[in-house]
Amino acid sequence: MPELPEVEAARRALEEHCLGKKIKRSTVADDPKVIVGVSSRAFEEALVGKTIVAAHRKGKNMWLELDSPPFPSFHFGMAGAVYIKGVAVTKYKRSAVQDTDEWPSKYSKLFVELDDGLEFSFTDKRRFAKVCLLDNPISVSPISELGPDALTEPMTVDGFYNSLSKKKIGIKGLLLDQSFMSGIGNWMADEVLYQARIHPLQIASSISKESCATLLKSIHEVIEKSIEVGADSSQFPGNWIFHSREKKPGKAFVDGKKIDFINAGGRTTAYVPDLQKLTGNQAMKEAAKPSKSAAASKGNSDDESGDKDEPKKPKVVKGKKNTASRAKKAPPKKEVSESIEDDSNDKDDSDGAADVSRKTSKGAKNNPAKSKRNAKTGGGQGRQTRGKSAPAKRKHEESDDDDNDDDDLSKSSDNVGDESEKETEGIRNA
Repeated sequence: MPELPEVEAARRALEEHCLGKKIKRSTVADDPKVIVGVSSRAFEEALVGKTIVAAHRKGKNMWLELDSPPFPSFHFGMAGAVYIKGVAVTKYKRSAVQDTDEWPSKYSKLFVELDDGLEFSFTDKRRFAKVCLLDNPISVSPISELGPDALTEPMTVDGFYNSLSKKKIGIKGLLLDQSFMSGIGNWMADEVLYQARIHPLQIASSISKESCATLLKSIHEVIEKSIEVGADSSQFPGNWIFHSREKKPGKAFVDGKKIDFINAGGRTTAYVPDLQKLTGNQAMKEAAKPSKSAAASKGNSDDESGDKDEPKKPKVVKGKKNTASRAKKAPPKKEVSESIEDDSNDKDDSDGAADVSRKTSKGAKNNPAKSKRNAKTGGGQGRQTRGKSAPAKRKHEESDDDDNDDDDLSKSSDNVGDESEKETEGIRNA
């Protein structure tokens, strides 16, 4: 939005070209949102025949002093601007009326023709400006509530330091507070803080006197330079952050330094982290916080560790068999069979009995369906015994507890060992 430099440029243009001239004709837009407290017709009648005596400004507000009250007063809002026909006047870059547009512009809220033929217009493309008639503008809001003007009422270093020492808010938010100091807006606050190398979130009361002096100097220099070039941003110094503050994050740089964007004072704020650092307690608190990259790295490390220590369990769909879980538990089947063979070999039985045991295990592995049918039909004492051991196997397969797995394996091995002994005894008896 237009800030002190833009409004001051408009004031100076009116002062240079319009003082001492009489208003011959005026046209006021029928727009109650912008034209406040008076009808457009009454506004026009109050101006005609009056002579412009002076042009004043405080903060972002401007008013024209006529040879008698009331006086037209302007708050520029987001896109207010003054145009003088045939005269180059600062245009707010985002919402400027083009030179090729009709005259007066369709966005004109107040048009004035002077007795020498000169014409000027106050336009507002976005309709956030306020234009009104006031007998004494400095005695009523908003002008009466403004703090000292950053240009015409500069603070001393001691006064500035003492004022900041009482404020427990971020410095960017304080600079935007028009009751503290009037005229500084979003882009100016970013610029002066960058030039002074002060972090936008630094608490005002924690800023040293030396830094206060640097900041006050930056405010004066930025204002003076801006006004010197008529608030034409294309002529601002190349090392100003202004030229890059509206670029996309990651693509904004000034003097080779990366610009970051944060919210400060309720506004999007551009600053250079390498140069504008928090100090004092804020710096220590910031240092204690884990960086984003460190947090992300820790998160990845935890995930990897979790993957190693605790294998992901397959998702169980309600109403469906957990086939994935059984498939994963398939290897223990082999261990059970191998245990059967080992247990059988550990017995002091004959070689023939051991061979029978191994064949029995192999047959159970190769043809589980047949083994299952034999268990159901009761085909022989050995088959019945094998049928009884099946639940132990299933229990082992479906269990998620490692301790239970060990118990089941042991029981299963013992059962099969018993089977081997019985089969051996049967062979001998035969």
